[in-house]
Amino acid sequence: MNQSSKNIWIITAVILLAVLPLLLVQGDFGGADGAAEQMIGELAPGYKPWFAPLMEPPAETESMLFALQAAAGAGFIGYAIGFLRGKAAKSKAQ
Repeated sequence: MNQSSKNIWIITAVILLAVLPLLLVQGDFGGADGAAEQMIGELAPGYKPWFAPLMEPPAETESMLFALQAAAGAGFIGYAIGFLRGKAAKSKAQ
């Protein structure tokens, strides 16, 4: 198995890991936003929000997007650290 086919299999697995839970898992995924909204309603019943969201995705989609954002950030940080370490190792070898 060559390197490009391994990469394709890895990318396919990552995509499946992101998409399959959205299709197969059904449930209510409440988060901090819902808890905060409930607490505000209890503390200040007359509170009116300043604006309304343009779009409210289902809770599981919102959770997936948050996890994707965290994974992208971690990937970027890992890449930057690896790049800098590789650059340092290369300059030491010269």
